[in-house]
Amino acid sequence: MAEECIFCKIAKGEIPAEKVMDTGELMAFKDINPVAPTHILIIPKEHISTLNDLPPEKSALVGAMMIAARDIAKKAGIAESGYRAIINCNRGAGQEIFHLHMHLIGGRPLSAMG
Repeated sequence: MAEECIFCKIAKGEIPAEKVMDTGELMAFKDINPVAPTHILIIPKEHISTLNDLPPEKSALVGAMMIAARDIAKKAGIAESGYRAIINCNRGAGQEIFHLHMHLIGGRPLSAMG
């Protein structure tokens, strides 16, 4: 499954993306269909399909994603005005690409979620 995954291909550099961060374990890039002025996707380079598939020994990976979101928000100038860091898990929650990823969204007022 990982061979077919678009995010794995982006992480390997096989598909171009507008990167904003790249570390040994994570990559962040601009979403090609942004819902706000700042819409960044933060992914682990290792293929993990959903949050449900995250093994306990990899739990620090989610913490690293949160720290990356914080740092990217500061760099993008949206830390003080506010932003969302969202992980959708499975189709019913809106996950479309089955590679664990976090959406960092901000840059405009965001309505309450219902």
